[in-house]
Amino acid sequence: MKSVTKNLLSERFVRKLLHWNKSENTRLMPWKGEKDPYKIWLSEIILQQTRVQQGLKYYESFIKAFPTIHHLASAPVQVVYKLWEGLGYYNRCNNLIKTAKFISNDLKGIFPSDYQSLIELKGIGPYTAAAISSFAFNLPYAVLDGNVFRVLSRIFRIEIPMDSPEGKNFFSNLAQSILPPKKSAAYNQAIMDFGATICKVCPECALCFFKNDCLAFQYKQQLLLPVRQHRIIIKERWFHYIILQYRDKVALQQRTMSDIWQNLYEVVLFEGFKRWKDQEVLLQLAKTYGIKEKDYDKLSVQDNKTQRLTHQLIHFSFINLNLHKKLKVPGYTYVHKTELDKYPFPKTLQAYLSTL
Repeated sequence: MKSVTKNLLSERFVRKLLHWNKSENTRLMPWKGEKDPYKIWLSEIILQQTRVQQGLKYYESFIKAFPTIHHLASAPVQVVYKLWEGLGYYNRCNNLIKTAKFISNDLKGIFPSDYQSLIELKGIGPYTAAAISSFAFNLPYAVLDGNVFRVLSRIFRIEIPMDSPEGKNFFSNLAQSILPPKKSAAYNQAIMDFGATICKVCPECALCFFKNDCLAFQYKQQLLLPVRQHRIIIKERWFHYIILQYRDKVALQQRTMSDIWQNLYEVVLFEGFKRWKDQEVLLQLAKTYGIKEKDYDKLSVQDNKTQRLTHQLIHFSFINLNLHKKLKVPGYTYVHKTELDKYPFPKTLQAYLSTL
Protein backbone atom coordinates (compact mmCIF):
# COMPACT_ATOMS: atom_id res chain seq x y z
CA MET A 1 0.00 0.00 0.00
CA LYS A 2 1.36 3.41 -0.98
CA SER A 3 2.19 5.64 1.99
CA VAL A 4 -0.08 8.44 0.75
CA THR A 5 -3.03 6.05 0.48
CA LYS A 6 -2.25 4.53 3.89
CA ASN A 7 -2.05 7.97 5.51
CA LEU A 8 -5.37 9.07 4.05
CA LEU A 9 -7.01 5.81 5.12
CA SER A 10 -5.50 6.13 8.59
CA GLU A 11 -6.67 9.69 9.08
CA ARG A 12 -10.18 8.83 7.91
CA PHE A 13 -10.35 5.76 10.14
CA VAL A 14 -9.14 7.61 13.24
CA ARG A 15 -11.59 10.45 12.67
CA LYS A 16 -14.57 8.15 12.12
CA LEU A 17 -13.57 5.81 14.96
CA LEU A 18 -13.42 8.65 17.49
CA HIS A 19 -16.78 9.94 16.27
CA TRP A 20 -18.30 6.44 16.61
CA ASN A 21 -16.79 6.15 20.09
CA LYS A 22 -18.40 9.40 21.22
CA SER A 23 -21.80 9.00 19.57
CA GLU A 24 -22.52 5.26 19.19
CA ASN A 25 -20.23 3.17 21.38
CA THR A 26 -22.42 1.92 24.22
CA ARG A 27 -20.07 -0.74 25.59
CA LEU A 28 -20.06 -0.29 29.37
CA MET A 29 -17.31 -1.55 31.67
CA PRO A 30 -16.48 -0.29 35.19
CA TRP A 31 -12.86 0.47 34.31
CA LYS A 32 -13.63 2.59 31.21
CA GLY A 33 -12.54 6.16 31.77
CA GLU A 34 -10.67 5.08 34.91
CA LYS A 35 -7.51 7.08 35.70
CA ASP A 36 -6.30 5.16 38.76
CA PRO A 37 -3.32 3.10 37.49
CA TYR A 38 -3.97 0.44 40.16
CA LYS A 39 -7.49 -0.26 38.90
CA ILE A 40 -6.39 -0.10 35.25
CA TRP A 41 -3.54 -2.53 35.94
CA LEU A 42 -5.85 -4.88 37.84
CA SER A 43 -8.42 -4.91 35.04
CA GLU A 44 -5.79 -5.51 32.36
CA ILE A 45 -4.16 -8.42 34.23
CA ILE A 46 -7.56 -10.04 34.83
CA LEU A 47 -8.57 -9.60 31.18
CA GLN A 48 -5.43 -11.23 29.77
CA GLN A 49 -6.68 -14.41 28.05
CA THR A 50 -10.12 -13.81 29.61
CA ARG A 51 -13.43 -12.61 28.19
CA VAL A 52 -14.81 -9.38 29.59
CA GLN A 53 -18.04 -11.09 30.67
CA GLN A 54 -16.05 -13.54 32.80
CA GLY A 55 -13.47 -11.05 34.05
CA LEU A 56 -16.01 -8.46 35.18
CA LYS A 57 -17.11 -10.29 38.33
CA TYR A 58 -13.48 -11.00 39.27
CA TYR A 59 -12.54 -7.34 38.84
CA GLU A 60 -15.42 -6.24 41.07
CA SER A 61 -14.53 -8.87 43.70
CA PHE A 62 -10.87 -7.80 43.74
CA ILE A 63 -11.70 -4.09 44.02
CA LYS A 64 -14.10 -4.83 46.89
CA ALA A 65 -11.60 -7.04 48.73
CA PHE A 66 -8.50 -4.95 47.91
CA PRO A 67 -9.51 -1.30 47.27
CA THR A 68 -5.86 -0.20 47.11
CA ILE A 69 -2.60 -1.83 46.11
CA HIS A 70 -1.55 -1.82 49.78
CA HIS A 71 -4.55 -4.03 50.62
CA LEU A 72 -3.63 -6.45 47.85
CA ALA A 73 0.05 -6.51 48.81
CA SER A 74 -0.68 -7.30 52.46
CA ALA A 75 -3.31 -9.98 51.82
CA PRO A 76 -2.45 -13.65 52.54
CA VAL A 77 -1.44 -15.41 49.32
CA GLN A 78 -4.05 -18.13 49.82
CA VAL A 79 -6.81 -15.50 50.03
CA VAL A 80 -5.70 -13.89 46.76
CA TYR A 81 -5.53 -17.24 44.98
CA LYS A 82 -8.96 -18.21 46.30
CA LEU A 83 -10.41 -15.01 44.85
CA TRP A 84 -8.66 -15.79 41.55
CA GLU A 85 -10.01 -19.38 41.53
CA GLY A 86 -11.58 -20.34 38.20
CA LEU A 87 -9.98 -17.49 36.25
CA GLY A 88 -7.13 -19.67 35.00
CA TYR A 89 -3.58 -18.79 33.91
CA TYR A 90 -2.50 -18.73 37.53
CA ASN A 91 0.94 -17.35 36.72
CA ARG A 92 -0.90 -14.05 36.24
CA CYS A 93 -2.01 -14.23 39.87
CA ASN A 94 1.51 -15.01 41.04
CA ASN A 95 2.90 -12.01 39.14
CA LEU A 96 0.03 -9.85 40.40
CA ILE A 97 1.04 -10.57 43.98
CA LYS A 98 4.76 -9.96 43.34
CA THR A 99 4.13 -6.66 41.57
CA ALA A 100 1.68 -5.50 44.21
CA LYS A 101 4.24 -6.15 46.96
CA PHE A 102 6.98 -4.39 45.00
CA ILE A 103 4.92 -1.26 44.33
CA SER A 104 3.49 -1.18 47.85
CA ASN A 105 6.79 -1.75 49.66
CA ASP A 106 9.52 -0.43 47.34
CA LEU A 107 7.62 2.35 45.57
CA LYS A 108 5.45 3.38 48.56
CA GLY A 109 2.30 2.48 46.62
CA ILE A 110 3.00 4.86 43.74
CA PHE A 111 2.67 3.33 40.28
CA PRO A 112 5.40 4.15 37.75
CA SER A 113 4.13 6.80 35.33
CA ASP A 114 6.40 6.01 32.39
CA TYR A 115 6.21 3.15 29.89
CA GLN A 116 9.74 1.81 30.42
CA SER A 117 9.36 1.50 34.19
CA LEU A 118 5.97 -0.17 33.78
CA ILE A 119 7.20 -2.80 31.34
CA GLU A 120 9.92 -3.85 33.79
CA LEU A 121 7.32 -4.94 36.36
CA LYS A 122 6.42 -8.62 36.75
CA GLY A 123 3.54 -9.68 34.51
CA ILE A 124 3.47 -6.44 32.51
CA GLY A 125 4.26 -6.75 28.80
CA PRO A 126 4.10 -4.23 25.95
CA TYR A 127 0.31 -4.29 25.72
CA THR A 128 -0.36 -3.80 29.44
CA ALA A 129 2.34 -1.12 29.73
CA ALA A 130 0.78 0.74 26.78
CA ALA A 131 -2.70 0.43 28.29
CA ILE A 132 -1.65 1.83 31.68
CA SER A 133 0.46 4.56 30.02
CA SER A 134 -2.38 5.77 27.82
CA PHE A 135 -5.40 5.26 30.09
CA ALA A 136 -3.85 6.48 33.35
CA PHE A 137 -1.39 9.06 32.07
CA ASN A 138 -2.62 9.75 28.49
CA LEU A 139 0.84 8.99 27.09
CA PRO A 140 1.06 8.27 23.32
CA TYR A 141 1.42 4.47 23.33
CA ALA A 142 -0.76 2.29 21.10
CA VAL A 143 -2.29 -0.86 22.56
CA LEU A 144 -2.06 -4.00 20.46
CA ASP A 145 -4.30 -6.87 21.56
CA GLY A 146 -6.25 -9.45 19.57
CA ASN A 147 -9.03 -6.99 18.79
CA VAL A 148 -6.59 -4.39 17.46
CA PHE A 149 -4.69 -6.96 15.37
CA ARG A 150 -7.97 -8.00 13.78
CA VAL A 151 -9.20 -4.47 13.07
CA LEU A 152 -5.95 -3.25 11.56
CA SER A 153 -5.47 -6.37 9.44
CA ARG A 154 -8.90 -5.86 7.87
CA ILE A 155 -8.90 -2.08 7.47
CA PHE A 156 -5.52 -2.13 5.73
CA ARG A 157 -5.83 -5.66 4.25
CA ILE A 158 -2.61 -6.90 5.84
CA GLU A 159 -1.73 -10.47 4.87
CA ILE A 160 1.46 -10.75 6.91
CA PRO A 161 0.96 -13.42 9.61
CA MET A 162 0.23 -11.59 12.85
CA ASP A 163 2.07 -14.22 14.94
CA SER A 164 5.32 -14.04 12.94
CA PRO A 165 8.24 -11.80 14.04
CA GLU A 166 7.77 -9.73 10.89
CA GLY A 167 4.04 -9.43 11.51
CA LYS A 168 4.38 -8.41 15.16
CA ASN A 169 6.88 -5.71 14.22
CA PHE A 170 4.75 -4.49 11.28
CA PHE A 171 1.53 -4.27 13.30
CA SER A 172 3.31 -2.60 16.19
CA ASN A 173 4.73 0.11 13.94
CA LEU A 174 1.40 0.56 12.15
CA ALA A 175 -0.58 0.86 15.38
CA GLN A 176 1.84 3.46 16.72
CA SER A 177 1.94 5.42 13.46
CA ILE A 178 -1.82 6.02 13.34
CA LEU A 179 -2.29 6.74 17.05
CA PRO A 180 -3.48 10.33 17.65
CA PRO A 181 -0.91 11.42 20.32
CA LYS A 182 -3.21 13.83 22.16
CA LYS A 183 -6.16 11.41 22.23
CA SER A 184 -4.38 8.14 22.91
CA ALA A 185 -6.67 7.02 25.76
CA ALA A 186 -9.88 7.62 23.82
CA TYR A 187 -8.48 6.06 20.64
CA ASN A 188 -7.07 2.96 22.35
CA GLN A 189 -10.34 2.27 24.14
CA ALA A 190 -12.34 2.94 20.97
CA ILE A 191 -10.40 0.56 18.72
CA MET A 192 -10.60 -2.25 21.30
CA ASP A 193 -14.34 -1.69 21.74
CA PHE A 194 -14.80 -1.58 17.96
CA GLY A 195 -13.00 -4.92 17.62
CA ALA A 196 -15.05 -6.45 20.42
CA THR A 197 -18.48 -5.29 19.23
CA ILE A 198 -18.34 -4.70 15.45
CA CYS A 199 -15.16 -6.04 13.85
CA LYS A 200 -15.46 -9.35 15.69
CA VAL A 201 -14.12 -12.74 14.57
CA CYS A 202 -17.40 -12.97 12.63
CA PRO A 203 -17.72 -9.27 11.79
CA GLU A 204 -20.91 -7.22 11.83
CA CYS A 205 -20.07 -5.47 8.56
CA ALA A 206 -23.64 -4.25 8.07
CA LEU A 207 -23.26 -2.16 11.23
CA CYS A 208 -19.76 -0.88 10.46
CA PHE A 209 -19.25 2.84 9.90
CA PHE A 210 -16.10 2.12 7.90
CA LYS A 211 -17.18 -0.74 5.62
CA ASN A 212 -17.00 1.28 2.41
CA ASP A 213 -13.38 2.20 3.14
CA CYS A 214 -12.28 -1.13 4.64
CA LEU A 215 -9.97 -2.91 2.21
CA ALA A 216 -10.88 -6.38 3.49
CA PHE A 217 -14.56 -5.60 2.90
CA GLN A 218 -13.84 -4.37 -0.62
CA TYR A 219 -11.93 -7.55 -1.46
CA LYS A 220 -14.33 -9.82 0.54
CA GLN A 221 -11.51 -11.02 2.79
CA GLN A 222 -13.02 -10.22 6.20
CA LEU A 223 -13.12 -13.86 7.29
CA LEU A 224 -9.61 -14.54 5.98
CA LEU A 225 -7.93 -11.86 8.07
CA PRO A 226 -5.94 -11.71 10.22
CA VAL A 227 -3.56 -14.37 8.96
CA ARG A 228 -1.94 -16.70 11.47
CA GLN A 229 1.26 -18.61 10.78
CA HIS A 230 1.11 -21.22 13.54
CA ARG A 231 -1.60 -23.65 14.51
CA ILE A 232 -2.00 -24.35 18.22
CA ILE A 233 -1.04 -27.93 19.09
CA ILE A 234 -3.16 -29.30 21.91
CA LYS A 235 -1.52 -31.57 24.47
CA GLU A 236 -3.80 -34.11 26.15
CA ARG A 237 -3.29 -35.12 29.79
CA TRP A 238 -5.18 -37.54 32.06
CA PHE A 239 -5.52 -36.60 35.73
CA HIS A 240 -6.64 -39.40 38.03
CA TYR A 241 -7.73 -37.90 41.35
CA ILE A 242 -8.27 -39.90 44.54
CA ILE A 243 -10.23 -38.24 47.35
CA LEU A 244 -9.07 -39.68 50.64
CA GLN A 245 -11.68 -38.99 53.32
CA TYR A 246 -11.52 -39.74 57.01
CA ARG A 247 -14.26 -38.54 59.39
CA ASP A 248 -15.32 -35.61 57.17
CA LYS A 249 -11.73 -34.62 56.50
CA VAL A 250 -10.01 -34.68 53.10
CA ALA A 251 -6.30 -35.08 52.36
CA LEU A 252 -4.92 -32.03 50.51
CA GLN A 253 -1.58 -30.80 49.27
CA GLN A 254 -0.43 -27.65 47.49
CA ARG A 255 0.89 -27.84 43.93
CA THR A 256 4.40 -26.39 44.08
CA MET A 257 5.88 -27.72 40.85
CA SER A 258 6.35 -25.40 37.86
CA ASP A 259 3.25 -26.50 35.97
CA ILE A 260 -0.36 -25.52 35.48
CA TRP A 261 -2.22 -24.49 38.65
CA GLN A 262 0.95 -23.78 40.60
CA ASN A 263 0.20 -22.83 44.24
CA LEU A 264 -3.35 -24.20 44.07
CA TYR A 265 -4.45 -27.16 46.19
CA GLU A 266 -5.38 -30.68 45.14
CA VAL A 267 -6.20 -34.15 46.41
CA VAL A 268 -4.04 -37.20 45.63
CA LEU A 269 -3.22 -37.14 41.94
CA PHE A 270 -1.75 -39.64 39.50
CA GLU A 271 -1.18 -38.49 35.94
CA GLY A 272 -1.11 -40.80 32.94
CA PHE A 273 -0.91 -40.55 29.16
CA LYS A 274 -4.26 -42.29 28.83
CA ARG A 275 -7.35 -43.07 30.90
CA TRP A 276 -6.41 -45.67 33.50
CA LYS A 277 -8.89 -48.24 34.73
CA ASP A 278 -10.03 -47.69 38.31
CA GLN A 279 -8.09 -50.71 39.48
CA GLU A 280 -4.91 -49.34 37.89
CA VAL A 281 -5.34 -46.08 39.80
CA LEU A 282 -5.90 -47.90 43.07
CA LEU A 283 -2.89 -50.12 42.41
CA GLN A 284 -0.79 -46.97 41.97
CA LEU A 285 -2.14 -45.69 45.29
CA ALA A 286 -0.98 -48.89 46.97
CA LYS A 287 2.48 -48.75 45.34
CA THR A 288 3.05 -45.06 46.13
CA TYR A 289 1.50 -44.65 49.59
CA GLY A 290 0.93 -48.21 50.81
CA ILE A 291 -2.85 -47.68 50.99
CA LYS A 292 -4.54 -50.96 50.05
CA GLU A 293 -8.11 -52.16 49.55
CA LYS A 294 -8.41 -53.32 53.15
CA ASP A 295 -7.82 -49.70 54.28
CA TYR A 296 -10.88 -48.11 52.70
CA ASP A 297 -14.40 -48.34 51.32
CA LYS A 298 -14.98 -47.10 47.80
CA LEU A 299 -17.70 -44.43 47.91
CA SER A 300 -17.95 -43.36 44.27
CA VAL A 301 -16.21 -43.22 40.88
CA GLN A 302 -16.66 -40.51 38.26
CA ASP A 303 -14.98 -39.62 34.97
CA ASN A 304 -15.81 -38.05 31.58
CA LYS A 305 -14.92 -34.57 32.90
CA THR A 306 -12.64 -32.40 30.78
CA GLN A 307 -11.18 -28.89 31.00
CA ARG A 308 -9.73 -27.01 28.04
CA LEU A 309 -6.73 -24.76 28.55
CA THR A 310 -5.05 -22.78 25.76
CA HIS A 311 -2.62 -25.53 24.78
CA GLN A 312 -3.92 -28.44 26.83
CA LEU A 313 -6.95 -30.66 27.19
CA ILE A 314 -7.20 -32.22 30.65
CA HIS A 315 -9.26 -35.38 31.22
CA PHE A 316 -10.34 -36.10 34.79
CA SER A 317 -11.41 -39.11 36.77
CA PHE A 318 -12.34 -39.14 40.47
CA ILE A 319 -12.30 -42.00 42.93
CA ASN A 320 -13.74 -41.16 46.33
CA LEU A 321 -12.51 -43.37 49.20
CA ASN A 322 -13.49 -43.50 52.86
CA LEU A 323 -10.52 -44.52 55.01
CA HIS A 324 -11.04 -46.90 57.93
CA LYS A 325 -8.42 -45.01 59.93
CA LYS A 326 -6.41 -41.83 59.53
CA LEU A 327 -3.41 -42.83 57.46
CA LYS A 328 -0.35 -40.62 57.05
CA VAL A 329 0.13 -39.54 53.45
CA PRO A 330 3.49 -37.76 52.98
CA GLY A 331 3.02 -34.17 51.85
CA TYR A 332 -0.73 -34.13 52.55
CA THR A 333 -2.76 -32.50 55.34
CA TYR A 334 -6.28 -33.50 56.37
CA VAL A 335 -8.72 -30.59 56.10
CA HIS A 336 -12.34 -30.65 57.29
CA LYS A 337 -14.87 -30.47 54.46
CA THR A 338 -16.40 -27.32 55.93
CA GLU A 339 -13.01 -25.60 55.47
CA LEU A 340 -12.50 -26.56 51.81
CA ASP A 341 -14.04 -23.33 50.54
CA LYS A 342 -11.06 -21.44 51.99
CA TYR A 343 -8.63 -23.20 49.66
CA PRO A 344 -8.11 -22.39 45.96
CA PHE A 345 -8.50 -25.41 43.64
CA PRO A 346 -8.42 -26.00 39.89
CA LYS A 347 -11.88 -25.29 38.47
CA THR A 348 -12.97 -28.88 37.75
CA LEU A 349 -11.64 -30.24 41.04
CA GLN A 350 -13.36 -27.46 42.98
CA ALA A 351 -16.66 -28.30 41.29
CA TYR A 352 -16.31 -31.95 42.30
CA LEU A 353 -15.28 -31.22 45.89
CA SER A 354 -18.27 -28.91 46.32
CA THR A 355 -20.52 -31.98 45.98
CA LEU A 356 -18.94 -33.89 48.88
